[in-house]
Amino acid sequence: MGERFPISVMILTKDEQINIGACLDCLGFSDDVVVYDSLSTDKTVEIARGYGNVSIVERKFDNWSSHQNWGAKNIAFKHPWVLYVDADERVDEELAQEVQRRADPDAPESAFRMRRKDYFMGKWLKRAQLYPSWFVRMYRPQKIRYERLVNPVAHVDGPIGDLQGHIIHYPFSKGLVHWFERHNSYSGFEAAEQLKVTGGDRRPIWQVLSRDPNDRRAALKDIFFRLPLRPHVKWLYFMLWRRAFMDGRAGMTYARLQYMYEYMIQMKARELRLKQSGEQL
Repeated sequence: MGERFPISVMILTKDEQINIGACLDCLGFSDDVVVYDSLSTDKTVEIARGYGNVSIVERKFDNWSSHQNWGAKNIAFKHPWVLYVDADERVDEELAQEVQRRADPDAPESAFRMRRKDYFMGKWLKRAQLYPSWFVRMYRPQKIRYERLVNPVAHVDGPIGDLQGHIIHYPFSKGLVHWFERHNSYSGFEAAEQLKVTGGDRRPIWQVLSRDPNDRRAALKDIFFRLPLRPHVKWLYFMLWRRAFMDGRAGMTYARLQYMYEYMIQMKARELRLKQSGEQL
């Protein structure tokens, strides 16, 4: 199996008593799991303190990039490498073995990308999501920084490798009401990002050809923000191009939810533009 190296883990939490136990149960391979909590009001921290390999760091959440940048800079991790997961995610056995093999302090990489499988209604959304999307989730804290208010983009100082294991994601683990509440918040951040892009603060278009998936995704997002009828474009993309219907009822439902989310962003961006010009919606 090859030599294994110790690795730290960081979990971002906010009122995650439903998820935190199952998440921590799959992280027994690490002796340094940091629950980075945004002042939970439920039993998240109490449950986490019941695990011998867990420590707690608390900070009030402001926005995604600021929060994650603070964690990378200020949390005293025990080991050179950190694996970041959310409480509604699980590390599969293949990935657990792989991160330990690749956490060599002398490795040339500064970070590693990995893929994620999203589940809804008991089904993997292979087509109704943008699989395979690659996310930087294992990194040396001093080599990473984040940008964007929501869905932050990771910028890494140094080479980035790829891992073959998967993070398993359950975005509806708290139910549809929570999903709507969370995406109501996200849509406000995305609307602010949209105004930046339409105002001229955007990435060079050539980055859509970048070899870095993060740069490609961010450049495509900037282009998407400038398209007319975006909610309709997004729904048609998932249903016709990605063939979300092949994921069954779960895929078709998820495509409609994405339409609604995009419409929320569009309406909030319109409201922000009107406020800036002194008008009302």
